[in-house]
Amino acid sequence: MAAMNLAMLRVISLFLLAFLLLFVDFISKAACFYLLPLASMGFEGIVVFKNFLGVDFLIQLVLNKGAAWGLFAHFQIPLLIFRIVLILGMLYYLFFKEHPKYIEWPLMLICTGAIGNVVDFFLYGSVVDFLHFNLWGYHFPLFNIADVCITMGIAWLMLLTLLKKKTVSAS
Repeated sequence: MAAMNLAMLRVISLFLLAFLLLFVDFISKAACFYLLPLASMGFEGIVVFKNFLGVDFLIQLVLNKGAAWGLFAHFQIPLLIFRIVLILGMLYYLFFKEHPKYIEWPLMLICTGAIGNVVDFFLYGSVVDFLHFNLWGYHFPLFNIADVCITMGIAWLMLLTLLKKKTVSAS
């Protein structure tokens, strides 16, 4: 019974964090979409900080019809189908297949971010990107909270994989 309660608590905590991150993602995108003019219309963005150790950070609205950095923008429907299949596959693996428990949080982050970007397609016709960093003169492509979730989840999985390999090779 205690194991069942612990498993249920783990699932509930995964869902709660996913919903919290989705909420922050949706609210931030909606605020930018409805309150800011597009960067392509000449709007330079809202400066959050400027020249902090050579880094600038702005809030600036860009609509991205593709994947990361606008890749595959001319293939929106196949990209949407691919994203949905990928999300369903990860959720199936996460909730119905036997897997190591330590990968649940990173997979949840990836799924949450992917869901946030898929919902954008249905709400706005494209993904809403608004976080703009200028890193020592290099304008990094704009991104959003969902992208941060995906990136953190992938980095976490890669780190876990590297640590797991080191542990196995050390024993």
